[in-house]
Amino acid sequence: MDQIRVVFLGTGAAAPTRTRNVSSLAIVLDGDVLLFDAGEGTQHQLMRSTVRPGSIEAVLITHLHGDHLFGLPGLLATLGLNGRDRPLRLIGPPGLHHFVAAIPYRGTPYEILISESSGGEVLRANGYRVAAAMLNHSVECLGYCVIEDDRPGTFDVARAGELGVPAGPLYRQLQIGNDVTLADGRTIHSSDVVGPPRRGRRIAFCTDTRPCDAAIELARDADLLIHEATYANDHANEARERFHSTAEEAARVAAAANVRRLVLTHISARYDEMSALRRESAAIFSHVEIASDLTEIRL
Repeated sequence: MDQIRVVFLGTGAAAPTRTRNVSSLAIVLDGDVLLFDAGEGTQHQLMRSTVRPGSIEAVLITHLHGDHLFGLPGLLATLGLNGRDRPLRLIGPPGLHHFVAAIPYRGTPYEILISESSGGEVLRANGYRVAAAMLNHSVECLGYCVIEDDRPGTFDVARAGELGVPAGPLYRQLQIGNDVTLADGRTIHSSDVVGPPRRGRRIAFCTDTRPCDAAIELARDADLLIHEATYANDHANEARERFHSTAEEAARVAAAANVRRLVLTHISARYDEMSALRRESAAIFSHVEIASDLTEIRL
C-alpha cells in the first residue's frame, strides 16, 4: 500500500469539550478504514473528516468505558440506514458481546461479527494485521498495533533499463520477486533490480493505561505511537489513582519502545493550553506532538 492515513476523530478524556470530542481514531489503509473506539459523537466527527464511514471494515474497542464506546450504537444503526450489506467486524475486550446484545434496536441489515480478545493477533487482512495486548487500566483494556506486511524493495528503473528489460509487464514480475527471461534468452533476477524488502509500517494505539511493559512491547520500533496523556505532572497522583498516564510517562514509553514518533491524545479537559504537556513530554522524547480533533497524519 502506498500511504497510510491516521485521522484523529476524538482526542479528549472522559467527556467532550468545545474543542475535543471523546475517543475515536481512524486508520485508513488503501481505502480500508479501521475505527478504534467510538465515543459519543463519533458520527459527527466522521462527517467532518475525510473518512468515509461506508469504508469501515472493523471497529476495535479498547475498553468498555462510556467515553470509548457510547457512540457505537448510533454508528451501527446509521451504517444500516446507509445501505451497508457486508459484514462488520467488532473487536474488543471480554464483555463487548454483552454490550452489543443490550443495544435496544431491531438489528442491522448486515452481519456483525464480534470477537472478544485478551491479546494476540485480532485481525488479518490484505496487506496488514492487527495485534493487541492487555494494558494496565481500571478495567480490562486493550492496546492495538496495526502492522503492515513487509513491502517489496525499491525497484531500480535505471538499472532495469541498463539490463535491457523493456518497460511493461516484466517490470511488475520483477517487482513482485519473480525472475524473467528476455527475448534474447538472458535471465534477469529480481534481486538484480529490486532492493531488499522494506519493513512494514507500524502504528500503536495505547489508551487508557498506566505506563506498562505491555505498551512498550506492543509499540516496539513502531513508526507511530499514539499514547494517552490525560494529565501533566501537576496531577501525577490522580493519574496513578485513575490508571492513566501523564505526558512525561507517555514519553518514557515511547523512548523505551524506540518508536520514531509520538502523538499524545486523551487530554483532560482541564488543559486548555498545552505547554505543560508539550514541555514535560519533549524533555524525555523529542519527536512528540499533541493531537487535535481532525488532525491527519500520513505515513
